[in-house]
Amino acid sequence: MPESKVTKWACLWLLAWWAGPALGYRNGRVQVVCGSMEPLHGHSPSPDPAPYRLTVDGSTVKPGDRVTVTLLASDSSSPFKGFLLEARDAAAPNSTVALGSFSLLQPGVSQLLGCGGRQASGVSHTSDSKKHQVQAVWTCPKDSPPTVQFFATVVQKKKLYWVQVPGPVVAVTGAASTTAGVLTPPATAAGLPAAFSSEGCGHNKSCLREPAGCRPENDRDCFFLSFRPDAIGGSALFELSGPAEGYVALGLSLDTWMGNDDVYLCIQDQGRVHIQAASVSGRTRPEPAPEGTLRDQVGAMTDGVIQCRFRRDVRIPQTDQRFDLDQSYFLFLAHGRYENGYTRRHHRQPLISSVRALVVGPPVDLSGSRSPLIIKLHGVIMLAAWMWVVSTGVLFARHFRHVWPDVLLRGGKVWFQVHRGLMLLAVSLISVAFTLPFLYRGGWSKRAGYHPYMGCAVLGLCIVQPIIALFRPAPLSPRRRLFNLVHRSAGRWLQMQAVVCVYLGFRQQACCCRAPRPQGPWLAGGSGSCWLNSGCTSTPSPGQGKPSRSATWPHGFHLLGTLGTLVTLGTMTTSPSSHWRTQAHHREHAQTSMIKFKNVLNQFLICFGPLCFRRTCLRRR
Repeated sequence: MPESKVTKWACLWLLAWWAGPALGYRNGRVQVVCGSMEPLHGHSPSPDPAPYRLTVDGSTVKPGDRVTVTLLASDSSSPFKGFLLEARDAAAPNSTVALGSFSLLQPGVSQLLGCGGRQASGVSHTSDSKKHQVQAVWTCPKDSPPTVQFFATVVQKKKLYWVQVPGPVVAVTGAASTTAGVLTPPATAAGLPAAFSSEGCGHNKSCLREPAGCRPENDRDCFFLSFRPDAIGGSALFELSGPAEGYVALGLSLDTWMGNDDVYLCIQDQGRVHIQAASVSGRTRPEPAPEGTLRDQVGAMTDGVIQCRFRRDVRIPQTDQRFDLDQSYFLFLAHGRYENGYTRRHHRQPLISSVRALVVGPPVDLSGSRSPLIIKLHGVIMLAAWMWVVSTGVLFARHFRHVWPDVLLRGGKVWFQVHRGLMLLAVSLISVAFTLPFLYRGGWSKRAGYHPYMGCAVLGLCIVQPIIALFRPAPLSPRRRLFNLVHRSAGRWLQMQAVVCVYLGFRQQACCCRAPRPQGPWLAGGSGSCWLNSGCTSTPSPGQGKPSRSATWPHGFHLLGTLGTLVTLGTMTTSPSSHWRTQAHHREHAQTSMIKFKNVLNQFLICFGPLCFRRTCLRRR
């Protein structure tokens, strides 16, 4: 391509990139213009009267009340494509602070925006389809000014739009006093201790902690939840804290799946912490609840730890989104980022209590896990199948055929019978373990990365290998050499794929494993097993109380995984060379390989045996 054309296309590309914001926001993600409410279309708004109007179904409200706001075209010939709806202080025309929170009535054509750091304080379009009417429900905040006015920016087409079309003014009775354009700040750290205390957990309050038995007053990495009813049982006091960038959240659920849950979020935004009650329908973003659900709210951010305390009535009438606290629920603890007025998906699998808890019931010190039992079984069965069953079967096929050439078992050579039996057992175990995540998820997981794809490839090759073995030629057949080459090469490739698949599995949220920090050689089974157990179970720090049985049982797989790795490495690297032809040489090589392998195991047991024994056995005492 001539240089002039290259320069031309480069300039056009740079111009398009620089002018990108001027092309508008067809998807309605207009948080960047929440303050001015003016689209970045590169044109001036229309000076003509807008052919659109705003209506509300009430002229007087009090904090916590709901108002239905409608944006509609004056006639059918003036549909609009985009819009932005906000509520502002009517006494401060130049204010850019969005008030209250919205909930959607038409989620297919509208979406919630977080304007000015306030969640769901704005509503916009989801596409540039033509619309004649849009409705949303606005909830009056408890810190509302005496009068609130609704404004809308409406886009008919790129060059024709109207900015801040005024709507009706709503009077708020019982509103808190405000300064012009400045809202009364939410509750601050006043009244909060430097850190919550675990003192009294299981005695006068119920607690859920991670790591198990941690103390939030001493450990900044402690995720902590406590709750207790008041003396007359009419309300309950919650304390929630944990290290997070954006939010920590508590969920009440009837099962161990997220969806249709009662959620309470402690959100940190620019150093300030506010508390939001919300509800979750399916695996979607939480929908804010009306103001007034919670009281006595106090929040703070200290040394990277979000803390909040709030009180909630046991029963909240006239709402089906808040759960009654006199019933038992599974408790969820989650944390994640908060950006542009939205809570993002949690970083790790939520911590879920092992049993249902009754908020107004007797105090109990709860335990929980971030990894479901069915996923733990998936990992354990896969590790056992690949590290032990497969490796042992390969070991017999490669070496013991020359050690026991004439020993028979049920009409066949003993090494072949053992090899075939172990491989069939391995295929059965892998097939069973393969189905467990699908049973847990109820289908295919879209957030599991390459792990499920690699797992499908591994399972497919696992099934192909026995089929290849069915067409095994006779020992003296000229095609036997080709069969051996294909069968062994496929087996080695399968083992390497399995190791990669195992490590991809460690990164899954359902496994809840954190990134490993290996010291020394990074063995597939050893470090992987240690990683799996240190990340997926709530193990206590020294001096943090006696661990629960569920928190210590998987530590026995440290030794299992590391020894299995040695077996795998031994079977993949000690195959006999092709220049040994005699049976004596085969037997001598096999015996030498086994002696070296035993020496490696002995050295491992001498070096790491006491450590594994101390971690596995002494922790049970």
